Amino acid sequence: MKYNKENRSNEELLDLYKLLLKPRMIEEKMLILLRQGRISKWFSGIGQEAISVGVTSVLEADETIFPMHRNLGVFTTREIPLERLFAQWQGKALGFTNGRDRSFHFGTKEHNIVGMISHLGPQLALAGGVGLGHLLAQEPKLSVAFTGEGGTSEGDFHEALNVASVWNLPVIFIIENNGYGLSTPVSEQYKCASLSDRGIGYGMETHQIDGNNILEVVDTFEKIAKDIRQNPHPVLVECMTFRMRGHEEASGTKYVPKELLEEWAAKDPIENFEKYLKKEGILTDEMIASHRKEIKKAITDGLDIAYAEPKVTPNLAQETSDIYAPHISKTTAPASDKITEKRFIDAISDGLDQAMERHDKLVLMGQDIADYGGVFKITDGFMEKYGKGRVRNTPLCESAIVGIGLGLSIKGYKAMVEMQFADFVTCGFNQITNNLAKMYYRWGQQADVVIRMPSGGGVGAGPFHSQSNEAWFMHTPGLKIVYPSNPHDAKGLLLAAFEDPNPVMFFEHKALYRSLTEEIPDDYYTIEIGKANLVQSGQAISIITYGNGVHWAKKICGEMNVDADILDLRSLLPLDYDAIRMTVQKTGKVIVLHEASQTGGVGGEIAAFISEELFEYLDGPVIRVASLDTPVPFAVELEKQFLPIDRFRAKIDLLMKY
Repeated sequence: MKYNKENRSNEELLDLYKLLLKPRMIEEKMLILLRQGRISKWFSGIGQEAISVGVTSVLEADETIFPMHRNLGVFTTREIPLERLFAQWQGKALGFTNGRDRSFHFGTKEHNIVGMISHLGPQLALAGGVGLGHLLAQEPKLSVAFTGEGGTSEGDFHEALNVASVWNLPVIFIIENNGYGLSTPVSEQYKCASLSDRGIGYGMETHQIDGNNILEVVDTFEKIAKDIRQNPHPVLVECMTFRMRGHEEASGTKYVPKELLEEWAAKDPIENFEKYLKKEGILTDEMIASHRKEIKKAITDGLDIAYAEPKVTPNLAQETSDIYAPHISKTTAPASDKITEKRFIDAISDGLDQAMERHDKLVLMGQDIADYGGVFKITDGFMEKYGKGRVRNTPLCESAIVGIGLGLSIKGYKAMVEMQFADFVTCGFNQITNNLAKMYYRWGQQADVVIRMPSGGGVGAGPFHSQSNEAWFMHTPGLKIVYPSNPHDAKGLLLAAFEDPNPVMFFEHKALYRSLTEEIPDDYYTIEIGKANLVQSGQAISIITYGNGVHWAKKICGEMNVDADILDLRSLLPLDYDAIRMTVQKTGKVIVLHEASQTGGVGGEIAAFISEELFEYLDGPVIRVASLDTPVPFAVELEKQFLPIDRFRAKIDLLMKY
């Protein structure tokens, strides 16, 4: 291995050696503890230390790093207290996740590190979001995201690189090509000659380097970082290295040819650098012994502190309250009595406009929302008013854009992501349910992102533009779900969503966009998220519903002359159980009505709550009325049959006879 120390001082070279040695010695100790059963699992980075250490050493302290399983050197180079690392691996409160996650699945704001999730690829887009934050703030900074060669096969890798390239985001994407994805060799993972070539396809600057040569790593990333800070753009670097141990220790390395292990053992980044420094007269055996003694003591002291920490004590109240970042949702009254008649769609646009005025770090992102104003023209004129920086057209990369929204939140921004149709959210599902929803619970990072979802049928748009998919997200702790039924609530709840530091899924029924008009306040106002609204008071029966169901209920109850309580839920997460309780106790007969298909829908959850908590108040069965358990059909006649309107009439008649 050839080293080029150029103008580096002996002190700098020795510092790099110590930085390399520290994660290696920690790993060696962890492998012993693993065999003793004192930690539960270990993903070894032995043989790959030069990449983590080299990259981190050249970054500025406030530049964010997104590491993976084998990047212990990132954490040690950023000088995270060892006792906290050890406590994290033992699942103790002194760690970073209060025992809620393991290994390197954590972040620390203090050290500007954002840990991984097991899905690997999604972290890349988050780095893009942080990079966008630097770009908007005109900061000469960058972010760095690691992935392995296996992760480059995921769609998130390609989406993140594409968006970063299109937007010229100051991000370095690092591929640690270590030869194997668990047991799958690179020959079975990709066909291209080198993974760095993939960046060329996205118009990116790319490099392939020896990831085991610490000086080559440092030299390369120093130059790249300096250039990016002056001229923001993304760079892809493939670092060639090898995984000397199993994917995790239990998997072993029996599938790796012996000669390959021997070849790469000869390229060990620490042993080679140590020999070079000794040859140059910079390092001696006495110095090596001294460094090892110092690091060993730090490890021992850290372990003593971590071992002395008690096991996590379950606290039910804390566990449930930590699902959401602290926020008191409240009602803000408009400053004046001025009102204007507005359609539902105009109310949404009005709310977005006033949110942009109030929150100067709010960024809107979505397909065609800038010059074109969106497919529904909700953001028409916004780009001219707020600029391309804050009103951004996106490529067809739903997953990456949601991830960028989360990255912006990490940088202290607010983000709105518009799904062109709610149906398309499937392409960003992982980011929403595993990154947005879980991040605060895992390590206290709020996810200040609102995702707008034009949803629902009744307009003959067929199975991929008509779905009511709110129930998919209702099962995910950490999200909030809002579904207004009228212009007044649409504006007030949307503005409340932007005040909330938690991820909010904001559903807007397309059929109401231009069919519903109402006088609403001109001024800024909010409606408390999580509070239902009794839109009609009656004595005979309770209709619990939301969205377009509110209008079906009012119309049909009026036509049938039914004296009904009609409760508009407005929020599905959190649900207003108090309001549900009140209406059930009042009438004793309940129909839960929603447009989504019945099986697994919101109605099942509400019916179960009523049956468990309010059974003694019932004078009949809790009845669910919903759309058919089929995809949404295109033909008007078929869609009419699919929707629950006619069945709703029959169920009212049935329940009234009890």
